[in-house]
Order: sequence, then C-alpha cells, then structure tokens
Amino acid sequence: MSGYAYFAAYYDALTHNVGYLQQADYLEQLFARLGHQPGIVLDLACGTGSLTLELARRGLDVYGVDGSAQMLSVAQDKAAQEGLSVLFICQPMQRLDLFGTVNTVLCTLDSVNHLTRQEDVKRAFERVTLFLEPGGYFIFDVNSVYKHQQVLGNHTFVYDTPGVFCVWQNTLTAKTNRVGIHLDFFVKEEAGLYRRQQEDFAERAYSDEVLTQLLTSAGLQVRQRFDGYSFHPVSPQSERVLYVAQKPGL
Repeated sequence: MSGYAYFAAYYDALTHNVGYLQQADYLEQLFARLGHQPGIVLDLACGTGSLTLELARRGLDVYGVDGSAQMLSVAQDKAAQEGLSVLFICQPMQRLDLFGTVNTVLCTLDSVNHLTRQEDVKRAFERVTLFLEPGGYFIFDVNSVYKHQQVLGNHTFVYDTPGVFCVWQNTLTAKTNRVGIHLDFFVKEEAGLYRRQQEDFAERAYSDEVLTQLLTSAGLQVRQRFDGYSFHPVSPQSERVLYVAQKPGL
C-alpha cells in the first residue's frame, strides 16, 4: 500500500523519541531571537498533530494541514481526548488552499523531503508564500543530502515497541538522492499470531542551492540556517538542516 494509511496507526509509537516538548521550546526561543510574534500559526504536514497540540497547549493560535486523512484522524482523536479545539484540514502541501493568511508557517520532521518531485517543492513554497503575511516566517527542516547518502542509504532499521514490531528498509538512488522506504508492520493478535501490514513511500534530499533557489523564486528570503534544532551553523555532516525563511514586507 502506498501512502500513510497503516503508518498513521503506528506513527506515534515509532516516533516517541522525537521530543515535541523540546521542539516547541526551541521554536519559542527562535521566535524570540527573531523578534517575531507568531500570530496565526500553520503547522504544515502536521501528521498526527503532536507538535500542533503542544503549541496549542502553550496558547498559540495554531491549526494543522496534512495530506493524509488517516494521520489527521489520529490528530483529531488526540485533540478531542484533551478537550483542545484545533482545526485540522486535509490538503497536500503543493495544493495548499487556506481561508486566509497566516503569520507563521512551520513544516517539521523532514516533511519537505516527502515531496520527491522538485516541481512539487516549488509549488508548495509558492503556496506558502501566497498565504503568508508580509514579514511572516516559514520555518522548516529537511534531511540533508549527507544523511540520505551516509545514514539512511540502503540500510535496514528495526523497531520493537509494545504495540508493533516494525522493519524499516531503505533503498537509495544516489543519483537523485532519493530513498525508497518500505515498512513491514507486525502486530500481535490472539493465539500468538502476528498480522503483517506493509507501507511504501519515499523521501528525496535537496541541496542547499536547490532549496535556496526554490525559496527565492517563490518570493521568500532565507534569513538563517541551523544544524537541526540548535542555533549552531550547518556543517558538512549536518543530518538535519532547519531553514528560517521570510516573506519580505513590513
């Protein structure tokens, strides 16, 4: 199966070590460094809404958009359980169509890498610019070319969690920095039997030159780049790069 239909059910268990509290702390520090009032915040490609909900708990006016209805179903259930009123909209990034403008757009956990066609990245950036207020910020992270080549590569990873056993297999196409990802989920059922489910998708890494050119052509200016969720400069071995881009104005 292609997409995130099965992955959505196990996503939170497999990403329990992400550290959404620390990620939200960092973003608040970044806003302060920029002298930026986040205002209305869009969490683009929000997945199961973990970061969206953490920001909502902190009083931010935030809503989420994701292309997977299954991911958003999990997000809505989590919001309902906490009594949080958060809007979630099902749209792909490259066809973003909002009701009005926002002051801040966030796109985390290498979601941009899931756009494996450069034209789709271009369109997504253009849609962000369209709905971003002048002076607003687009903050996103990507897996680097280094990480695709040296860390993800053709490697296999195994995750053994209480809810699911997952085998994650990567296939690297070095010429395009594209990693095909095949997931096998094994879920324990009665009588010691396991039910197997499969999911396939891909990520593509883009060079800084390509991303900067696409941002510029979309009408955004790169203000800063950081080594992941830190305030350290990017190095050749940076596995995750965080971009701070701004729509000129004000």
